Amino acid sequence: MFVSALMAFMLLIAGCSDGRKVNTGTTDTRREIVYATAKDINDMNPHLYPGSMPAQGMVYESLVENTEDGIKPLLAESWKVSDDGKTYTFHLRKDVKFHDGEPLNAEAVKKNIEAVQSNASKHAWIKLSTKISGCNVLDEHTVQLVLSEPYYPALLELSMTRPFVFISPKSFINGETKNGVSSYNGTGPYKLAEHKIDQYAVFEANESYWGGVPQVKKITAKVLPAGETTFLALKKGEVNFVFTDDRGTDSLDVEAMKKLTDSGDYQLVRSKAMNTKMIVANSSKSNHPVHETAVREAIWHAIDRDTISKQIFNGTESAAHTLFSTNVNYADIGLKNRVYDPEASQKILDGAGWKLEAGQTVRTKNGSKLSMKLYYDASSSSQKTQAEFIQSSLKKIGMDLEIIGEESSSIANRRSSGDYDLLFNQTWGLAYDPQSTIAAFTTKSSYFHTTSGMAKADELYKKIDQVMVSMDENSRKALYADILRMVHDEAVFIPITNGSVTIVAPKQLKGISFKQTQFELPFERMYFE
Repeated sequence: MFVSALMAFMLLIAGCSDGRKVNTGTTDTRREIVYATAKDINDMNPHLYPGSMPAQGMVYESLVENTEDGIKPLLAESWKVSDDGKTYTFHLRKDVKFHDGEPLNAEAVKKNIEAVQSNASKHAWIKLSTKISGCNVLDEHTVQLVLSEPYYPALLELSMTRPFVFISPKSFINGETKNGVSSYNGTGPYKLAEHKIDQYAVFEANESYWGGVPQVKKITAKVLPAGETTFLALKKGEVNFVFTDDRGTDSLDVEAMKKLTDSGDYQLVRSKAMNTKMIVANSSKSNHPVHETAVREAIWHAIDRDTISKQIFNGTESAAHTLFSTNVNYADIGLKNRVYDPEASQKILDGAGWKLEAGQTVRTKNGSKLSMKLYYDASSSSQKTQAEFIQSSLKKIGMDLEIIGEESSSIANRRSSGDYDLLFNQTWGLAYDPQSTIAAFTTKSSYFHTTSGMAKADELYKKIDQVMVSMDENSRKALYADILRMVHDEAVFIPITNGSVTIVAPKQLKGISFKQTQFELPFERMYFE
């Protein structure tokens, strides 16, 4: 079995404890990490989206950082929000330079913000971009961001890997970044030293890093096919750090990972839940079984999440029972637990008029069969296996489920157009939630068809509008609780598992920790004992 890594990623660090040298020209593997990536790092312009987010996270930084304890200073050492929630004044650190030696000052921040905003259509998905009305320089190290209306997730969205991070103005082309940049000079702990497309990229420690020079001096991203090729490279010592990045679909064989940890030479470290993998139901499809709350509830009760977690994911993803795990902000509200209970499913369907006649295998109501289609990503072996397992489970309660594998782009189009009954999807993830996934409930390109058939859809949308501009924390908590209960009670998002970042590392590697995002690791905190 394989571990799904669509939007999440898994890391596997090995090969440093047996004395073999990594074949990258270095003579000290304890000073270097060489990781395998299935795809090239691509364009590292932080104001666009083709680039590898783990790589960009090493090079560029934001004004603030999202941590388990809330928003903390990063390039801004402090900030103040106006009483009306529309003006953010940031006081910048005075000791920060870009990799090319240029100072990080208020003027550089303003130029970067304006470069992002000049390409508005590319960034409409991030709500903050639609609300910025101006950026003002107050003095050399003080910058002011002005919004058109209050937007409580502003700091959260400023902390994301992109696009509101900073590149040296000298890297701009004709004063902009939307048509490319001339170099990749950020302020981060590592700088891009060499890049051979579809072969490798080398990142070297920023010896002038304001946060302290990283102990791991060199990080190399080596492009290798995922799966067996990467695992063999690991065994040969050609790489000592393997992970599927944010654009992957499946990772290494988890049995191979288990052998490494069972050997006693490695440690396994796993983050808290980062996202929720789920089945999305099209409630807007009238005159169809999926439109009925009872049918969606029956599906929910019929899925054995513990077996999926243990048998398909080998425990690397945990069973999920709510749209968001309880470590997501505002999500720990005590929602009712719909446990695996096929008998409950059958009773719900009986009560809703879906009867299983003698000699039949599929329930019917008013001459219509209880039949649905479930779409999954054809490039993900884990989704295919889950789909087959769920198909078998639903058959036992009298439901006919056709499973169809398609390209991810095709599934995205179905989600946008509403041309689906059920499909696999996942929440945006810890750095973006709950606000980004919930904002997507109202968006036609995302989950509008999932939510618009709910009995109280209009009330739901009104509460979503209110929570995004609420300035009162207690009011915000109450609104989020209402929103989450509404979609939970209607069973339009059927959770399956929670994805997390898993690390298998040699015991000598210390300083392993996680960020509040599935797309980056704090490499600068790692060191070999």
